[in-house]
Amino acid sequence: MTELLSFLAPQILLFIRYRQASQHWNESYEVNLKLFDRHCHDNYPFAASLTQEMVDSWCHQRDTEENNSCRSRIYVIVSFIRFLSDRGLANINEPEIPRKEKRVYIPHAFTDEELSRFFAECDNIPLFDRRKEVLIRKMTLPVFFRFLYSSGIRTYEARHLRKSNVNLEHGILDIAYSKGHDQHYIVLHDSMLAIMRDYDTSIEKIYPDRTYFFPSVRQSYYSQGWLTRNFKLLWYKANTAHATAYEFRHHYAVMNINRWVDQGFGFDDKLLYLSKSMGHTTIESTKYYYSIVPGFAQILQDLTAKGFDWIIPEVSDDEETN
Repeated sequence: MTELLSFLAPQILLFIRYRQASQHWNESYEVNLKLFDRHCHDNYPFAASLTQEMVDSWCHQRDTEENNSCRSRIYVIVSFIRFLSDRGLANINEPEIPRKEKRVYIPHAFTDEELSRFFAECDNIPLFDRRKEVLIRKMTLPVFFRFLYSSGIRTYEARHLRKSNVNLEHGILDIAYSKGHDQHYIVLHDSMLAIMRDYDTSIEKIYPDRTYFFPSVRQSYYSQGWLTRNFKLLWYKANTAHATAYEFRHHYAVMNINRWVDQGFGFDDKLLYLSKSMGHTTIESTKYYYSIVPGFAQILQDLTAKGFDWIIPEVSDDEETN
């Protein structure tokens, strides 16, 4: 984390270490912690302790801010306040977190043509020079994006995947830290396993003692910014429709569910397997995808009649983008 400026710096660092140790840290929290630190430094330069005014002035919902945006901005600050209060380090009333609004976003439905063009761009990344970062980028991106596409893994889990959690003999990934903090396993398709083995052999020559399966040039994990930049660059070279790398996860679920349409209505076991593989804490989170499968919602409604509303719940917090 970059340098903190306010009197809260020691307590913020302690909070971060605690969250990391308990496997409840998310790198997206960092930006709002730094902004809150700057807020306290700029507006209360002589303060020595946290006050209600500092918290309320930061956490109040802004006139131009929607509920979900406000929730994202202040959630980590509310957690920080709870951390301090539980340890007798502050006596602050928690600000009210705005009610979550139902999202209306519909993920992009990838076509075969779009995917073919995108992966062709991945396979033809130019090698401008022999610098290590250029070589690693060319090696990593075709494998990384195929990995997202073929496994349904969260982008966060893929970026933070450790080499020690990848069994390339049997093609099994141990996802020890996921969004719900529940361990789950992913079995690679044979074709993806072959690609991962080839990548492992190549990257091992550069980083023989790497920690992360996809190491950056600094031998750390890649940032969300790295993922977003590279996906946009390659995607918009070949396509015009808006899409994000995270939508490979939606696509994975949709394609799996679509395969069950002609196999009768006995898909409970398949749904359970899909739910476990995707790391959902409840099967209801997986059922959400029924509502975004083209044409499938109507089929389910015809087959289930009154049970349709039970099968398609609202999106849960478990499926927040990460």
